[in-house]
Order: sequence, then structure tokens, then C-alpha cells
Amino acid sequence: MSSFSWSKDEKSLALAELTLSPLGLDIGMLSMEGDHARKPVLQGKHNEHYPMISPDGRWMAYQSNESGKYEVYVRPFPDVDKGGRWQVSTNGGDSPLWSPDGRELFYRNSDTFMAVGVETEPAFRPGNPKALFKGTYYSQGTPFDCTSWDIHPDGKRFLMIKLSAATGAAPAAAGPRPRINIVVNWFEELKQRVPVK
Repeated sequence: MSSFSWSKDEKSLALAELTLSPLGLDIGMLSMEGDHARKPVLQGKHNEHYPMISPDGRWMAYQSNESGKYEVYVRPFPDVDKGGRWQVSTNGGDSPLWSPDGRELFYRNSDTFMAVGVETEPAFRPGNPKALFKGTYYSQGTPFDCTSWDIHPDGKRFLMIKLSAATGAAPAAAGPRPRINIVVNWFEELKQRVPVK
């Protein structure tokens, strides 16, 4: 189980959950009140995960492989089975992220970062995806990694981990490496340095 986003009232947390029979991924909610009950939100024969609730709390974006590859979809929230389902990405997509004002939905398509304008009143209506930029940034290593990128509250900047050009891995922390000294037979050395009378 891995957490992804809060409901608008901050009383529930959207989760990706591993199912064993059959093996797959589903979306659930964990209550922050009372007995902290978990309840299923979206279960199916395909993998559904990376649930992100819109800022107004009315919609949930997520990724699913129901088409044969991962795409980004949106459903009403919290009742995901009433009111339709919209595919937002057009040629693959994962890791959805809402803009702070809820008027855009961002997602990743390999090393390309995409944006889709959306209307949410009176009903949900996505626009056409457009490429924002490309870059080699860290993406989720497993379905249970939490969000691998985020957007600043002003909606103008993203936060992500840049990969090293040489290795394709996240860069190591800057600064000197700590030195480790290993002393073997230290008790014998102690006897020599501090003789016992």
C-alpha cells in the first residue's frame, strides 16, 4: 500500500493497493477518522494506481493499463462509478498531477511532460494534450513509489529529481564522503595502551 493524495477535507487518503488474487493494483481510500477504515474505490482486472484527487475534491485522475499500456484517466470522486470516465492522455501517460487551480492536468509520457487543459463545470471535459518539455528526471521505480514530482502552489514551477547524464541515476549528495575506520582486535590494543595493574 502506498499513499498518493488527500481528499479536499483531508479526512481521507487515496492509496494504491496490491491485490494478490489476481495479482494487480487497485485504488483505495484510508479514513483519517475513527477506526481508520480502508475502503475500495476502484477495483478491476487491470492495474489502476497513482490516484490524484483534484483541488476541488470532485475528480480523481489515475493511471491504468486497461488499453494495453498506461494511460491517464479521470473519474468523478468520491463515487467513481457515477458520471463517466475520460481518457486524458492520447499516446501513453502516467503520474498525473493537478494544477493548483484544477484547470490543468499534467502527466508524463516517457521523458516528455504533458499538459491538458480541463473544464470541470458543468461537467468534466478535457482538452488536447500538449508537450511542455522533455528531460531525464526520476520516475517511479515501482508502483508503490509515491509521487515522483510535484508542482509549486503558484502553478508555475515543478519539483523533480534530475538524473545524472552519465549514469541515468539520481545524483549522489554533494560534499565529502564520510570516512569509516574499522578496528579489529580492539580489546588487545586497549590492553597495550592502558595497562591493568
